[in-house]
Amino acid sequence: MLKKLSVFVLAALLAASMAACSGNGGNSSAASSQSAQNSAASTASAAQSGNSSSASSVTTTINTSSGGKLDTADLFTDRDLTQTADLTDAKSYTLSDGKTITINAEGVYVISGTASNASIVVDAADTDKVQLVLDNANITNSSTPAIYVKSADKVFVTTAEGSTNTLSVTGTFSADGETNTDAVIFSKDDLVLNGLGTLNIQSTNNGISCKDDLKVTGGTINIECSSDGLEANDSISIADGNITINTAKDGIHSENDEDNSQGSVYICGGTITVNAGSDAIQGTTVVQIDNGSLTLSGGECIEATYVQINGGTINISASDDGINGSGKSSAYSTTVEITGGDITIVMGQGDTDGIDSNGDIYIRGGNINITGQSACDYDGKAEKTGGTLIVNGVETDTIPNQMMGGGGMGSGRGGMQPGGNMPGGNFGF
Repeated sequence: MLKKLSVFVLAALLAASMAACSGNGGNSSAASSQSAQNSAASTASAAQSGNSSSASSVTTTINTSSGGKLDTADLFTDRDLTQTADLTDAKSYTLSDGKTITINAEGVYVISGTASNASIVVDAADTDKVQLVLDNANITNSSTPAIYVKSADKVFVTTAEGSTNTLSVTGTFSADGETNTDAVIFSKDDLVLNGLGTLNIQSTNNGISCKDDLKVTGGTINIECSSDGLEANDSISIADGNITINTAKDGIHSENDEDNSQGSVYICGGTITVNAGSDAIQGTTVVQIDNGSLTLSGGECIEATYVQINGGTINISASDDGINGSGKSSAYSTTVEITGGDITIVMGQGDTDGIDSNGDIYIRGGNINITGQSACDYDGKAEKTGGTLIVNGVETDTIPNQMMGGGGMGSGRGGMQPGGNMPGGNFGF
């Protein structure tokens, strides 16, 4: 009986041992399978990184202000804000002297190499979205755009991470039939500039022109040109990026010659430096600044029918007007409104104004520091209900008026201010 029991126990122990081994073997097999999957994923990730775009996406976060003059709720799409391209099905092209790369279908295209008198032409259906990934692409042309968008729904020009790309036109631009192609990047349709690399633009005319809506959401962009740096017909919207513009004309310019209800500039982020011979930023309708770091130098630094500043750090050096509300659009009343931000304005000598409005001025918040012969000039009314206003080192609770008009005597509505127009007795005549 004992012998039979021992055999039974031994058999049971052997069965348990075999089951345990089988279980461990199953786990080992699963681990091997998972390891293989991880290895494959790592290989795919490495392959995509080797294609000059990170496998993980980098996305810009926007900082909009509630109650802004412009409707910005759906202004930027997720793809607009994504700084890395999906290269899974991308096609690659290498630039060659005297050759044109023509793209006529939706997709992602990686462009690299160095060439002269070469162009990238997008001529796709008006429903197609095309993404050009510049990966150390360098083009020097004598008379034609380096990138020319003839037709598409939207084109993204994305700089690959770590890349430096230089596009230049050195001579007089030639027309394409009835189209005056006058920019290094010239687009007839919506255009988005983004990425994690650097884009250098050198032009004898405009830097980047878009005949529709232009957006900048990332990347480093340096523009040297003799006309407008960033130009668009309908709107220019900037969410991020390190942008430097040196120009003999306007730095950022949005205007539609056929419709004065179009032509806005919206900025909610980025670091922007503009040295302009004329206006640093000009919009026909609205210039709205919600955030960002801006250093502006020009004749007039911010000009539009309605100028609204809700945030950001803005340093202005102007030889005419620092901020100018000018009646360019019948769709808006001429106004300069400041609700937030840190604004420093330094004016040149002569008939200059820190803030000039052909209509009204409202200061509802923010910190404003003006140095110059005339702080403000307005033709309508002026109200200060918040914020800090410092003129030539002296804080004031009212808004002085250079010509003492727009409401006669009284606090916050022009007229005589303590000490004259400016603290220290300067009446501004």
